[in-house]
Amino acid sequence: MSAVAIVDSWVDDWASQARCSSQDPDALFVRGKAQHDAKAVCKGCPVLAQCLAEALDNRTEFGVWGGMTERERRALLRKRPDIASWKNALRAGMAAQTRQA
Repeated sequence: MSAVAIVDSWVDDWASQARCSSQDPDALFVRGKAQHDAKAVCKGCPVLAQCLAEALDNRTEFGVWGGMTERERRALLRKRPDIASWKNALRAGMAAQTRQA
């Protein structure tokens, strides 16, 4: 696979392709055990990484984004303060994964 094809696998206009785009948005902004169900919506989403990158880069405080709760995202941000752009980091990670496949 060419480098161009790898880069093109990242979707900047991702929201319309998300598995949750046809669901009630309030279902992703829940607390407690309901977050488990909200995270299940993210499983198999074709734009999971893009959604997560947006939430991390914008320090989104509420809701399930990219398969992670706000608590999980805060922990990841604390663990990796060296990452200035999650979009770039996740995009590079996807490209590397594709090259290995």
